[in-house]
Amino acid sequence: MNRMFPIAVALFACFIAHESHGRPLAPAAAAATAAEVRMDHISIVAMGKGSPVILIPGLSSPRAVWDGAAPNLAKTHRVILVQVNGFSGDDAGANLKPGILDGVVADLDAYIVKNKLQGAAVVGHSMGGLLGMMLAKAHPGDVGKLMIVDSLPFYGMLFGPTATTAMVQPQAAMMRDKMIAGYGKPADAANVEGVANALALKPGSRELVKGWMAAADPRVSGEAMYEDLQTDLRADMAGIKTPMTIVYPWNDARPTKPIADTLYKAAYAAAPHMTYVDIGDAAHFVMLDQPEAFAKALDAFLAS
Repeated sequence: MNRMFPIAVALFACFIAHESHGRPLAPAAAAATAAEVRMDHISIVAMGKGSPVILIPGLSSPRAVWDGAAPNLAKTHRVILVQVNGFSGDDAGANLKPGILDGVVADLDAYIVKNKLQGAAVVGHSMGGLLGMMLAKAHPGDVGKLMIVDSLPFYGMLFGPTATTAMVQPQAAMMRDKMIAGYGKPADAANVEGVANALALKPGSRELVKGWMAAADPRVSGEAMYEDLQTDLRADMAGIKTPMTIVYPWNDARPTKPIADTLYKAAYAAAPHMTYVDIGDAAHFVMLDQPEAFAKALDAFLAS
């Protein structure tokens, strides 16, 4: 068995879980707040003043994933909280069609240009990290520096270093179709519990993850997952000149520190300006499991 396989199980569990999730939400759940800016693929809430920091959540996660970091950041920064339409019980908008990831990047660029935020610090978790890399590749002037939180330039590499988008396409399509077919059906409580336990270590973290999974529209999550698995930026790493920091978790179960070190340092070896930060006793939602350690890493990133 590939020694990376346990990590793949933990991370891709969040994709598979949605096959039995999703229910139509009451209109009130989709109401935008007064401070929210809605675009075709994302919505944005801004807070604070100072140099801009853009926070992008991962697959099926709302902007609330950054609640532990955003208020403190807002004391000295203009904090831009991104949310993918359909990931928090809100209207999915244009995300019911293919092209979600490219659409998010286009919306981010439009917002940055309109609000003169070029050179912003960008922080992305999981799929949000991939989106940050896509933004830095397509619009390098938008991103002054990028923090990638537990993400890879190609998630398919978790199944082996020779994996390609073509190799994972059939499985990705199957997972997407199962997830989308689950829209409107009751959730499998045991499955939700297992997925949350794989993605977070602390009881409070797991409860948050379960709630976010239940709220996300599986039609959007399914397509976004598929596009994530069909995006391979490994060949682009050498050409992305933006300074990048990868924050990755490890724990005694999966992944252990030696496995995590090997995986992430190999994945980003070609990047010309890369900093590696590992945080122990944490799983995929590292900012929830270890908020103090994550805050320290975030402060160091912004000060660099």
